[in-house]
Amino acid sequence: MDQQRKLGIWVLTALVVGNMVGSGIFMLPRSLAEASSPIGVMLAWLLTGAGVLMTALVFGNLAIRKPDLGGGPQIYAKELFPKGSNLSILSGFMSSWGYWVGNFAGNVAIITTFASYLSTFFPVLTSDKTVLTMGSFTLKLGNLLTFLVCTALLWGMHIIILRGVEGAGKLNFVATAAKVLGFFLFIVIALFAFDKAVIGPLDAPRYDGDGQPIGLLGQINNAALSTLWAFVGVESAMVFASRARKQADVKRATIAGLLIALAIYIGISFLVMGVLPQRELIQSEKPLVDAIIAIVGPAGGYVLAGLGLISLLGSTLGWILLSAEVPYQAAKQGLFLPAFLRENKKNVPSFSLTLSNALAQLFIFSTISHSMAAAFDFVIYIATLAYLIPYLISSVFQLKLTLTGETYMEARERMVDGIIAALATVYSIWVVIAGTADIKTFLLGVVLLASGLIFYPQVKKAAQQAKEKQKLSA
Repeated sequence: MDQQRKLGIWVLTALVVGNMVGSGIFMLPRSLAEASSPIGVMLAWLLTGAGVLMTALVFGNLAIRKPDLGGGPQIYAKELFPKGSNLSILSGFMSSWGYWVGNFAGNVAIITTFASYLSTFFPVLTSDKTVLTMGSFTLKLGNLLTFLVCTALLWGMHIIILRGVEGAGKLNFVATAAKVLGFFLFIVIALFAFDKAVIGPLDAPRYDGDGQPIGLLGQINNAALSTLWAFVGVESAMVFASRARKQADVKRATIAGLLIALAIYIGISFLVMGVLPQRELIQSEKPLVDAIIAIVGPAGGYVLAGLGLISLLGSTLGWILLSAEVPYQAAKQGLFLPAFLRENKKNVPSFSLTLSNALAQLFIFSTISHSMAAAFDFVIYIATLAYLIPYLISSVFQLKLTLTGETYMEARERMVDGIIAALATVYSIWVVIAGTADIKTFLLGVVLLASGLIFYPQVKKAAQQAKEKQKLSA
């Protein structure tokens, strides 16, 4: 690939920020206020931020030390076992499979959120007028229009990406720059309206479903889990490592993107709690819009809804890019079906992109029914769990490198990276245990991974054929 057509540090950073700061930021203030007291939220951000920072450093180190293994954190699963072994191929494929399904499922959550914010300007999207009735099924006008909007957005982004990953990356950069400026402007405005009396006592009690008080550690745990979705996407630059101009830019973009996203999330989380009273915030379905309306009036709500649309457009583009790139890079490593290697003239993984979006379209069909909220929860469950395992795998692989000394020449550097990898591993294990404590999440994860076993024989066959070709050419 021509060096000028590769991704620079600014585009890579925009991919990280754009994918991290997506649909989650609009609901996070509400979920955090419900989960924990202000002091618990503060400690949760410190804990989660530190843990994700360690994970981000792991991603950056691996991109530099193992540049031949680009394509995402799930790729490292095969490196935990002897090269070419059945366990190596199986673990690499299963990890890539789960991560890929999580990607295109998560896209639908972002796309449907876009439609909900668009309804601010076009209320007809929420119309209850009946269009069609078939037995017990009733199709409402709002649901039909939402389905059409979501479909148009998905395939519109598809066409843009087919014209070139680099061009799509630059467009994502523009959208990300606009939303970052907008969110920082929101933070500045909210600073002037912030009222300590509204936020209440920093250690205000929180109660569980039975009315029992939740201790500070329990509050921190609940709030930290709420922030998990906010950090998904920190690995975005790493997925596109093979398309980067410099491998060192991947690490820089990952750290810079994390810090920018963290500043936005922390600023907005606390400021909204100081603008909207707790009871009002917990009941709000659009806390950022309600907060800006409380400060500057209804006109501010329209401005923020517009900002939300720009934010979600950038996130949609970035995540669709990611969804296509993950199985493509896995196939290059012999860990996915060979068909995913097909490219168009612009070096875009066209087969991977088309199939990923076709499967996402199946999820979008859920918007024509009255169970849209349930479908949204379902895809979020799938997507979140799918990201947890690859994060843990990356940390364990980095720890393995430091223990064996592979790629290391200096003892001090090896020790520092070992400490970082150990901390990232402990953090990832804690998140995986906490994230799968709910039986529904655990069972969905099992079904998700098991579904990939249907295609494993084809992947194994392709890997064996590639191995035989290498022997013949040697």
